[in-house]
Amino acid sequence: MSVRWIKCTGIIALFLLMMGKAAAQQFHQLTVNDFGGTPRANARGVIAYTNCTIDFKYQASRQNGSYIINAFVHLILNTDRSWLDRSKITSPQVLAEVLKHEQGHYTIAYLEQQEVLREIAKTRFSRNYQYEAMAIFSRIDAKYKQLNTDYDEDTQHMTDRVQQHSWDVYFQKQLRFMPGEDRDSR
Repeated sequence: MSVRWIKCTGIIALFLLMMGKAAAQQFHQLTVNDFGGTPRANARGVIAYTNCTIDFKYQASRQNGSYIINAFVHLILNTDRSWLDRSKITSPQVLAEVLKHEQGHYTIAYLEQQEVLREIAKTRFSRNYQYEAMAIFSRIDAKYKQLNTDYDEDTQHMTDRVQQHSWDVYFQKQLRFMPGEDRDSR
């Protein structure tokens, strides 16, 4: 079975609008209904595509000679750009495998969002806070883009079931032991 390379993109929109600390965003379990986009005609065996955006907004305030960033980092699952080629789903088992693999891409984006929130919250910024905040985001974004690439390479786009299982366990552990999270909600 040929499965597509999936990339949950982390796109940033920077606006100096939001005040206050961000509330924890709930983790989302993917379903077929999250894939409302039209499959690409030239997908070359691609079964699904997950598209996420990370919206990063903040306001800085001066405090004791440094700056504190009050950030809002929102993970958006773009259901209109995410798609599933239902004509290639041959059984409920294949659908479950595709959704599980796609869940990994969403989980990577969620982990990125949570790490950005943690890093911003624990950092004291200088008057150059705009550059420093973007540097934090860029560093973390690059890390998770690479993680997405590694995930698809290791799992051979979900066809290597042993590697897929290893990644599934990794994701479960990351979510279970995430700092500041309600572990009973998963």
